[in-house]
Amino acid sequence: MKNVLTIATKEIYTYFVSPIAYFVLVIFGGLSGFFFYAILQRAIVRQELSTAVIQVLFRNYVSVILLFFAPAVTMRLFAEEKRSGTIELLRTSPVKDIEIVLGKFCASFVLYLTMLATTLVYPFLILPFGKVDIGQIISAYTGMVLLGATFLSFGLMISSMTRNQIVSALTSFGILLVFWIIGSFADRAGSLSRFFKYLSLIEHLNDFTRGVIVVKDVVYYLSFTFICVFFTIKSVESAKWK
Repeated sequence: MKNVLTIATKEIYTYFVSPIAYFVLVIFGGLSGFFFYAILQRAIVRQELSTAVIQVLFRNYVSVILLFFAPAVTMRLFAEEKRSGTIELLRTSPVKDIEIVLGKFCASFVLYLTMLATTLVYPFLILPFGKVDIGQIISAYTGMVLLGATFLSFGLMISSMTRNQIVSALTSFGILLVFWIIGSFADRAGSLSRFFKYLSLIEHLNDFTRGVIVVKDVVYYLSFTFICVFFTIKSVESAKWK
């Protein structure tokens, strides 16, 4: 655990001494704020100011923004170290592969939670003027945390398989996009309809934003994350033999 914390701390420090963290936080905050304002204005006109504003924001906008930002956050974690050769220092140090992977994952997850924390002000802005369901808010944020872990673990896995940050980011985005839209083909898939819907990343977020935490959705996101972390560890291990 000590090694995991050391690696995570080092990666977080690297994020914040470079423009990466500030760029991500500013752009993410600006985009989410803009969309929140647009949804809020529409809700005020319709006199429907409630937790539904957060539901629409997360499901239709913030989750889509995350498709772009998760690959940006994870693309350098292994790819840059491979390119610069610093990965060899980690491999020869008394640190296990699983500790390296978990440390880097935790660092990206902390940055993501910081990004998500910038949206916490939105429910409080609604509270004095509309109905806010605390349970639904907690459920929505739980879904976003799990979705973020899924995206980051996948981006980390792709980063461990390449030396090029751009290749890592574009590959992660492209494949995550496929998992995102695959549910839209479910109605035309016949007997495979349920299978495609289960694979869809967004389908599992819908219940969270409605205030319902369903076990199958939690299992899906946690399983996806675990599998990606597992294959990242195997990718790091296999690189030792190349």
